[in-house]
Amino acid sequence: MNLKICYVLITAVSLAAPSFAQTFKLVSPDKKNIVEINNRNNLQYTVSSNGLTIIHPSSLGFEFKDEPAIGNSMTVTNHVEHSVNQNWIPVVKTKHSTVADSYNELELSLVEKSGPMRRMNIWFRAYDDGIAFRYQLFGADKIGDRQIIKELTSFSLPADAKTWVADYGSYTSSQESEFQPKNLNHITEKTIAGLPLLIELDQHHYTAITEANIDNYPGFYIGALKTDTVSTDKIDLITKLSPLPGESENGIKARFANNLLTPWRVVMLAGSPGKLIESELIQNLNPPCALKDASWIKPGMSAWDNWWSGEVKMDMSTIKKYIDLASAQHWPYMLIDWQWYGPFNKPEADITKPAPQLNMPEILAYAKAKKVKCWLWLYSSDVNRNDNFEKAFPIYEQWGIAGVKIDFMDRDDQQMINWYRRIIKTAAQYHLMVDFHGAFKPDGIMRTYPNMITREGVLGEEYSKFSTRITAGHNTTLPFTRMLAGPMDYTPGGFLNVKKEEFRKGSPTQVINSRCAELAKFVIYESPFTVYCDAPEHILGQPGADFLMSIPTVWDDTKVLGGYPGQYIIIAKRSGKDWYIGAMTNDTERTLQLKLDFLPSGKYTLSSWADVLSAPQSLTRSKKAVSANSVINIRLDTAGGWVAKIMANN
Repeated sequence: MNLKICYVLITAVSLAAPSFAQTFKLVSPDKKNIVEINNRNNLQYTVSSNGLTIIHPSSLGFEFKDEPAIGNSMTVTNHVEHSVNQNWIPVVKTKHSTVADSYNELELSLVEKSGPMRRMNIWFRAYDDGIAFRYQLFGADKIGDRQIIKELTSFSLPADAKTWVADYGSYTSSQESEFQPKNLNHITEKTIAGLPLLIELDQHHYTAITEANIDNYPGFYIGALKTDTVSTDKIDLITKLSPLPGESENGIKARFANNLLTPWRVVMLAGSPGKLIESELIQNLNPPCALKDASWIKPGMSAWDNWWSGEVKMDMSTIKKYIDLASAQHWPYMLIDWQWYGPFNKPEADITKPAPQLNMPEILAYAKAKKVKCWLWLYSSDVNRNDNFEKAFPIYEQWGIAGVKIDFMDRDDQQMINWYRRIIKTAAQYHLMVDFHGAFKPDGIMRTYPNMITREGVLGEEYSKFSTRITAGHNTTLPFTRMLAGPMDYTPGGFLNVKKEEFRKGSPTQVINSRCAELAKFVIYESPFTVYCDAPEHILGQPGADFLMSIPTVWDDTKVLGGYPGQYIIIAKRSGKDWYIGAMTNDTERTLQLKLDFLPSGKYTLSSWADVLSAPQSLTRSKKAVSANSVINIRLDTAGGWVAKIMANN
């Protein structure tokens, strides 16, 4: 490991000199990103990148119940700067085999000038790919909880800047919605916009607001400060915290008795939207792996005996059929879906016993003989009831279960955040990986607990079963929006592909894109545990099955070769010496020029799978010799795609 940490102590600012102009500047290692903190009158920060102001002067602080707000009339009593330049190796390689973690940090210690003299610390970090900051709050003088009503963090931006907004309309949701292109001035005080919030300042300045390392604190959303001004060139985006159960919008968001560290508030920065996808900033803002031994955590593809692919029965023959699919495709896993323990979300539900029609020892022995391991679906209330998971998880370990998929939490308040962490830690004790559905967005916890291997929190393929919402425009927006936060269990693989005008809801489930676009999702969408959604007969022996055989789900390198939200995306990812490329377009037929200059010198063979125009279920295969000097044109049908595998010639 290359580790270089240097500490520079700066003389403390005297409390006796409140008139001192307390301004600070923190610059990223490459000198391009700057955060400035101004404490002249009110505590504010500003962010700029490549000479352009991204976040204009914006507020910091908190409102509490039964005590004054904090953030104004404070003095910096001490500030400490230090720099970090290190590399770390992730247990689960979502983008890169080695992650560079380089930043400059400023820690400010503040105290109120008068009154209760409360303290607050703030850490700022400047990275080459963004700015981040977090608060530390302290316990009250009186014994008992302090109660946060509102976090005063704001983000002042040009009102006419373009953004992509997922307005969930509620703090209790599965965070499954489209990211709609709008101007920032469409966000109001009533908006409950999910994160990440992608913003285009101009064609060379992009930012995304999100958060990292959420612990004992509610998730945050974006709204706008209510204003009586008819016209303004700026909009103040505000932090809206998920209320505790039973509390209102203006009620209590978090309780704490001792020191509290908030999540990092993250402002990702890049010159193109594709560069944001390559960023490791979210994981870098989380602590290192907390597991002494993580060798048992194995990413991979999974079959799934689910309701999506048809009227699937929960019986022995069906489960074996999907185990056979995983085995035939050389996938390591099969996910056994709901009703494996009988009726769910009921007081009598027992997650330690299979339904009467299932013989679990026989299932697991059959899977083992096929070199497949099983995952189990669980309803969240059945997991939580009487701490059932404390009894079930050790049993699952004895059975040889690889992981659990827990569903229908639909919250991210402080209590739920803490519940997630308790589940993840307990699962790790019993060597179980975790996939959360009905879940909130990722926050980079995978670095600390890599058994938290994926989660939903995305409008994914399941919606094709009962709606027309899974469009090519939506599919080409997700990599630039939701995926910036981390892995998303979209469950790709619908291979009854039809044109938009031919689509019919229901069973068997159809998908409005081409077969190649569907293949491309397995490269483009980030999910170390990737669950194939369709029936065996729609892939086995069918076009594209060869591309999905033994396909990786983790990557040693990631390069976004082009794209724009809602239009198209093309990504190259490396696994070992092999490169995989995935491309998708919206409802516009498109020809893309692909330069292979990311390849090392040498000779390669490129195998590709391409659209057949106006025939979404068909594809053509071809092979050709290529090198780093090669430039090829690829043609995508409407709602189409293209995939390739590049192998070095020995």
